[in-house]
Amino acid sequence: MESTQLFNLAPWVVFLPLIGLVINLLVGKKLGELFAGVLASAATGLALLVSILLAVALSGHHEGTTVVLSDWITIGDFTSRWAFRVDTLSVVMMLVVSGVGLLIHIYSIGYMHNDVRHNGDTGRFTRFFVFMNLFIAAMMILVSADNFLMMFVGWEGVGLCSYLLIGFWFEKGKDGIGNANAAKKAFITNRVGDFGLLIAMFLIFTSFGTLQFDQVFSQAAIVAAAKPGVMLLITLFMLLGVTGKSAQLPLFVWLPDAMAGPTPVSALIHAATMVTAGVYLVARSAVFYTLVPTAQTVVTWVGAATAIFAATIAVGQYDIKKVLAYSTISQLGFMVAAVGMGATVAGMFHLVTHAFFKGLLFLAAGSVIQGMERGMHHGAHPDHETDPQDMRRMGGLRKQMPLTFWVYLIGALALAGIAPLAGFFSKDEILLSAWQTRPAVFIVLAAAAFLTAFYMGRQLIIVFFGKPQTKPAEHATESPLVITIPLLILAALSVLGGLLNFPGLHTLEHWLSHTLGEGEPAHFNFLVAGISLLLALCGLGLAWLVYSRKSAAEAPDPLSKPLGPVFKGMERKWWVDELYQSILLDPYKAAAGFIAEKVDLGVIDRIGGGLAAGTRMLAEGIRKFQNGYIRTYALWMLLGLAVIMTYIFFK
Repeated sequence: MESTQLFNLAPWVVFLPLIGLVINLLVGKKLGELFAGVLASAATGLALLVSILLAVALSGHHEGTTVVLSDWITIGDFTSRWAFRVDTLSVVMMLVVSGVGLLIHIYSIGYMHNDVRHNGDTGRFTRFFVFMNLFIAAMMILVSADNFLMMFVGWEGVGLCSYLLIGFWFEKGKDGIGNANAAKKAFITNRVGDFGLLIAMFLIFTSFGTLQFDQVFSQAAIVAAAKPGVMLLITLFMLLGVTGKSAQLPLFVWLPDAMAGPTPVSALIHAATMVTAGVYLVARSAVFYTLVPTAQTVVTWVGAATAIFAATIAVGQYDIKKVLAYSTISQLGFMVAAVGMGATVAGMFHLVTHAFFKGLLFLAAGSVIQGMERGMHHGAHPDHETDPQDMRRMGGLRKQMPLTFWVYLIGALALAGIAPLAGFFSKDEILLSAWQTRPAVFIVLAAAAFLTAFYMGRQLIIVFFGKPQTKPAEHATESPLVITIPLLILAALSVLGGLLNFPGLHTLEHWLSHTLGEGEPAHFNFLVAGISLLLALCGLGLAWLVYSRKSAAEAPDPLSKPLGPVFKGMERKWWVDELYQSILLDPYKAAAGFIAEKVDLGVIDRIGGGLAAGTRMLAEGIRKFQNGYIRTYALWMLLGLAVIMTYIFFK
């Protein structure tokens, strides 16, 4: 097969996961858990294989192509086709989604085998993998789309899948509905952002007359010159969509609550798929933002503000997954700031490396949680009161779970930006861009980088060092191979991922230049790299000084006294949820209650009830005239005739 013919395989990145989920829907439950898990993993693995073949084809034809499946919508002169865009940017996303997604699928076979037993639903295991395959398919539609409308289908698809997966244990959580509420929160918050993206698409259509990427981006300069206000609105409304999907200020509140889903879901959403969609959208639409400097500034500062804000909250959390959740929000802030500054390659580089080490951290956190759960059930007196996600109930796990500890250490150091791990190189490129173009942004991002190293050091010490704080921690055991093998692969990628755009080679830079345009390679700056590494080391060192001297189970936190109300704010997430509750949800509920009780029941229903009662009384009155006596009817006829004659006579 010629390399150009390989492009025709592009639709299969969507079809293969869909085939996997259809087969599981039909026979998965009957054939057992192992079949369901292996089938779903194989479908994702084949999608990865197709993505690799597309990358091979692109290596000889960098310009890429568009594979048209069929016309989709035709209304007058408007035609939207179902077509797959194969270029260097979309293939990078395909590789990340399918590659990390495959490892998460394999991990899920072991993780979910133990995790679904409590509810007695034999079909839930299969249903989980159906949702996972659907998620992969929707994400593939999003990144391979050739136009905004097709991309929006994938955009909404991952939103739907996030609702299904976050609420997978809908019967668990606070008051038996906590997880269901978390799923609804994610769904509704994302709808706010999606509304912004939809308006941007309407404006694009009215201004350009099309939604095809090539046609839109080729006309962008002309439209920007003729309608600068419209272009500003397009970019800002698009940014609203980004803040929803990529959990940026002010629409980040759904992502921490998404931890209600199973740990593989957390890894899938936070590492490789949904949350990166917003970054991909800005990268794909980079032409728009280069033409609107004001929008670039807004995007940059939204990202930078989110990075520092989320990092402060992560410092005050005790749930092992929520620390990582706020870390994800913060790192997404780095990516958004990068694409806002025009450092699109740096943002995409960090997106890829982040998928490696954050996927590793979430899956390793799941290994810790299940290790704690196994410890709970050790012996004749199982401990049902210990929260397996509360870091204060852990401690000393490096001895009970040595492999998990070492891979967690690699992921944490990569996230902190310690050389020569992947996170060091990708974060350094973002900091370098800020150093050269926006010094104020550099200061903010540097502070966020310091806090990142600090809270990851804090987490490592509390979870893995010191003495076990509970019996489950004492009796925790290492996870099976089906869980640990994906961890080892992701750990290797977290170590070697920096080679993707290693200084001097700029492999990813050259690869993406065919889609994003030629740009000057980001040269390695020893001063910026030194500052970045020093900040990371200082953050880790400070965490060791603060937390290694005190038991994690002791209260209060060592930082609570010196920081006082500041730490309280970090711990309470700066009361953002309470603020939204008071200024948005409570007034909305009050207004809805007023309309329901006062307007609907008090006015509309009474009017309707009054009309019904009046009609009933009238009918009852008329019915009295229907007595069955002929003489009565003759009398009324004579009276009617008399009235008519009188009217005619006096007229």
